[in-house]
Formats: sequence, structure tokens, C-alpha cells
Amino acid sequence: MAIRVLIVDDSAVMRSVLSELINQAPDIEVVGTATDPIVAREMIKQLNPDVVTLDIEMPRMDGLEFLDKLMRLRPTPVVMISTLTERGSDVTFRALELGAVDFITKPKLNSAQGIRPYADEICDKIRAAHQARLRSPAKYAQPAAAASTAATAASATGGTTPAALDGNTLRDRLVLIGASTGGTEAIKEVLTRFPEQMPGILIVQHMPEMFTGSFAKRLDGLCKVRVKEAEDGEKILPGHAYLAPGHSHLLVKRSGGLYCCELSKAEPVNRHRPSVDVLFHSAAKHVGANGVGVILTGMGKDGAQGMLAMKKAGCWNIGQDQESCVVYGMPREAAQIGAVDEVSPLNEVAQRVVARLRQSVRRAS
Repeated sequence: MAIRVLIVDDSAVMRSVLSELINQAPDIEVVGTATDPIVAREMIKQLNPDVVTLDIEMPRMDGLEFLDKLMRLRPTPVVMISTLTERGSDVTFRALELGAVDFITKPKLNSAQGIRPYADEICDKIRAAHQARLRSPAKYAQPAAAASTAATAASATGGTTPAALDGNTLRDRLVLIGASTGGTEAIKEVLTRFPEQMPGILIVQHMPEMFTGSFAKRLDGLCKVRVKEAEDGEKILPGHAYLAPGHSHLLVKRSGGLYCCELSKAEPVNRHRPSVDVLFHSAAKHVGANGVGVILTGMGKDGAQGMLAMKKAGCWNIGQDQESCVVYGMPREAAQIGAVDEVSPLNEVAQRVVARLRQSVRRAS
């Protein structure tokens, strides 16, 4: 049976374009379009769609307000349609906190080359949303909130915030994290639980380039570790997390005995740039047994082969469990090929990472 989609957008042109693109997929059907959330509310009651695509800026009620009401009263998988602006990225992250499964940027209607890849991407996101396990809406926290507030909020979901690590644990060690659908909230959940004293952390989240800088800033305001968008050639420091920019692969390299970030605009891998596999393969080569790998929620298989290479090189790997994943795709693929050493619920991932780092030091001493 086809996935039934309702499009909510105040632009007649955008409603027409999205309908045409989505209806080309044999397994997806647009069952209705709505000009604003008030109309959409009634159509959802009548049509009971499997997935809703939702614009952000609309008349009578904005997309965030409608999303908040929808997720509380009639939880439905939602894919947000976002604009490529700084304000658009901030509002999009708020939407993900409120329970949207994923987002996609609005297509460039004047670019014939850009429409076909866009059609594939939005259909993939709709399929992922249809499979998604919906989360309870999270209250929106301002990016400038204190790290202690974030830690308090994180502890409310169970799990604990581990104690700081000593200098021996930080030496020559790295944490490598990969995620996709549902990953923005999952990464936030893990990073807000890390103590300030941590080895360097490298992160790949599938995300457009206009959003990665805003995401890094958002995390930096919530976490005890410092979070920034990775730059080519910069040294990887303890207590810092480096997010792959949306335009480049992120790799780890050795330079003069130190770890450094390397950015590459090589072709996409598994249809992604940045790709989790690219980061993980570089860690297998240059980090080996000094690494802890983490694979979080996401659709597809990106990261599985790279994580297997890390395991063969001596790295310890943790996969998020099915119950806590929005989409149990990437962690499942890694587990199925034997790349995962242990499986953890999301609210215990940080604790498991820190425990493994301490254990690795004891074994080395």
C-alpha cells in the first residue's frame, strides 16, 4: 500500500511542484494539499495521512505552532520544508525538538538539474518518516542556555552524566560519532551528557551545509564540551567536538604526532557528503584501538562498513538500540555485519563511551 502524504504549504507553485515530484514514486501518493495549518487540521482528520510535509512560514498559524499542536494531539510523522537561511535553520532545529522526523530545504525551481535529486531526497525522507518511531515532543531550550541546565534536562530522560576523565584517558584517544535521520536530537542527547574533560570528538550528521554551522553553535551553547564546525587542518583538542560541515567529508589524520581534521570535497559516498563511512575509514587507519565509535539513528547503511574497518583496527564500537532510534537503519546495518561491540539505549550512550575510555586506560597501564 502506498504511503499517503498530505502537503501543507501556502505557495500554490510549491504545492504543485511537490505533488508532481512525490507522485512520481510508485510507493508514495499525495492524498491532499492544504494552504495553511487551519485547513490542514481538518484534512488530517478526514484523510488520516501517513506523513505530512509542513512549511514553516504560513498565514493564520506558523508551522511550529501547528507542529506542536499536532504532535501533542494527533502524533503524525512530519517532514519540515525549510528555507536556506540562518533563521530557517534555527526554526528547523526547534521543529526537530518538537518532534518532526526530518527536514528538507525548498527546491530551487529555476534549476532543472536540481529537481531530480531533490525528488529522490524528499521521497527518501518521506519513506524514513513513515518508518520512524515518533518521540515525545521536547521543550525548546534557548541555544544560550547553560550547560548545567542542559545536563539537568538530559538527566530527566534517565541515564546519567558521567564524571570527568583524567589526563591519561584523554591522551591519543578520539570518539567518532555518525548519525542521520533523528540524529540532531540524538547527538544533542549524547553530547550534553559528556563531561568537560573528554578526548576530541568528531561527528558526521547528514545535513545541508547551511545548517551545520548553526547546529554546531546550538550544541556549543548546551554542552560542557566545546562544539564547532570542523576546519581543514585544525588540531583536534581534548574537550572539543568537531562537526563535519555539510559541504565536505570529514577525515581524521595524524600530523606530527597529533590528530588533525581534514576536509574533502570528494564525491559523495552512499549518496552522502559528508559521509559517516569516510570518517570511520579514516579512523580505522589513523586511530585504531585508541578510538571509540558510535553509530546513532538514521536511515540507510552509511557508516556500517567504516565501523567494521574500525573494529578490525581495534576500535570499540557502540550502536544505538532499536527502541530508542527514530529510524533503526544505520545501527542495524552495522550490527548485522558484526561491526558493533555493544548496543545501548540512547540515554546511556555517553556513559558507555566514558566507561570504555576508562577501561581502555586500565588495560594499557
